[in-house]
Amino acid sequence: MHVELLAPGDNGGDIDSITIANTHSSLDATVSLSIVKLSDASSLNSLETYYLFKSVAIPSATSLFLNNGDMLSFDNSVSGYSMFITVGPSDTVDVSINANGI
Repeated sequence: MHVELLAPGDNGGDIDSITIANTHSSLDATVSLSIVKLSDASSLNSLETYYLFKSVAIPSATSLFLNNGDMLSFDNSVSGYSMFITVGPSDTVDVSINANGI
């Protein structure tokens, strides 16, 4: 399942940290986090995709904390990029983004 966390124009590209928590009590969650340039706002067709990480297993009842602002910052202006999270169909995660501007 692909979920857009930040759409172009949200101006949330100055990210300090992201926490991704696997809320399932017994199963790992497989998670990918990417920055995507969409071909247009009405579709999910991507022109460019850059993975911050891909297919990482987060153990049950565990969180992944990313706090490298240089790695997490990107152009999130109206003509910029989106941030997407991809999780498996039965995975359950909570996401918290700490950013300047949102």
